[in-house]
Amino acid sequence: MKKRLTHIQLIVLGYLLMVMVGTLLLLLPAASATGKSLGLRTAFFTATSASCVTGLVLVPTGSAWSLFGQLIILLLIQVGGLGFMTIATFFFLFFHKRMGLSARETMVESLNLSHIDGIQRFAGKIVRGTLLIEGLGTLLLAIRFIPRYGFARGLWTSLFHAISAFCNAGFDLFSGREAASSLMIFHQDWLVNMVIILLIVIGGLGFLVWDDIMKNRFAWKKYSLHSKLVLSFTGILFFGGALLFFVFERSQGDATLGTRVLESLFSSATARTAGFNTTDTGALTDASKLLTIFLMLVGGSPGSTAGGIKTTTLAVLFLSLLATFRGEKKASAYGRSLSHETVQKSVTVFLTNAGCACLAALILCAADGFAALDALFESFSAIGTVGMTTGITGALSPFSSLLIALLMFMGRVGSVSFSVALLEKRQKPLQFPEENITVG
Repeated sequence: MKKRLTHIQLIVLGYLLMVMVGTLLLLLPAASATGKSLGLRTAFFTATSASCVTGLVLVPTGSAWSLFGQLIILLLIQVGGLGFMTIATFFFLFFHKRMGLSARETMVESLNLSHIDGIQRFAGKIVRGTLLIEGLGTLLLAIRFIPRYGFARGLWTSLFHAISAFCNAGFDLFSGREAASSLMIFHQDWLVNMVIILLIVIGGLGFLVWDDIMKNRFAWKKYSLHSKLVLSFTGILFFGGALLFFVFERSQGDATLGTRVLESLFSSATARTAGFNTTDTGALTDASKLLTIFLMLVGGSPGSTAGGIKTTTLAVLFLSLLATFRGEKKASAYGRSLSHETVQKSVTVFLTNAGCACLAALILCAADGFAALDALFESFSAIGTVGMTTGITGALSPFSSLLIALLMFMGRVGSVSFSVALLEKRQKPLQFPEENITVG
């Protein structure tokens, strides 16, 4: 009897199909600014980066791709950010069609939900909320971009960056066209910086947290444990990261206090899988680079447009460690205990992501001769779907660029889900007798 694909395998194949279609479209001469195809390697790498909302690029998006190419990239970012199952579910709802049980279960798996009740209505909320937030972001950015670039280009630039920021993608249209890359020319602009920061943070909170906030408003006690941990650790990482960036970069340059504060806030937000930068990433101190690597590893929250191991994974690891130090059998927070399965999954996610990134960095050092810190930065940026780089992306060899593309794909699908899709066994595993070993 022919075996059916599991839900995780369907999700992996769905993203793979999206990458393949994107590659074929970006291979077209019409997608290139010069009218000549940019080649398979560039098209594949860009399609993977866009579909996985990463932002690492081999060529500048603003100057290398035509309007058609940029539109393809933006569509890949939007679908990749929301998840292709969310888009599919929304269309079922739009055309008043009822999803089958299998499709709803796949949707639940793709968004890390715990139940299938009301999944189509929930998908509708996600899409409508996304369009509203991205629309507001576009209007606010247009205040600055339309006077600078004219109405048509200014509006397109505003829309592109609003979607790229909300989806935590990090693609920009300024590199290759302006004197500096990414958003560096706006490093003193509070409007542009704060709009991008808000879009990044809102997109990275996760759809479950949105729903909780909309239902319970300011009634903190009514929030789920998931939402409480996400909001708490998001705040700690954002403001704590900004403070550390401010301290680590205090001797760099001669910027005013206000500009340094703004740059620190932006650096903290963007390192959490967004990928934009308002300062020269390659010129950061080693302490700031290591801090960025840590923030890239953590990323956003489950069921969001962001990547990384997720804030809840960090929270569970921290609470579990704290419980161990206190001699408690179970980790707990806000009057609730965490299950052994939750702790086990968090450890698995952390070790898988960190292990894959470190192994990839080792290969980059051996294959291309990059400095260890730069290689670590690139690999953690890829698996965290961040898109920040110290400047070595353009120097990647064909083999290394394929390795980075694989890390981006794993990061978006989920490194554990990717491994399960390849290695999952259908039959029930054997139960062996237990035996204790000495650890620590």
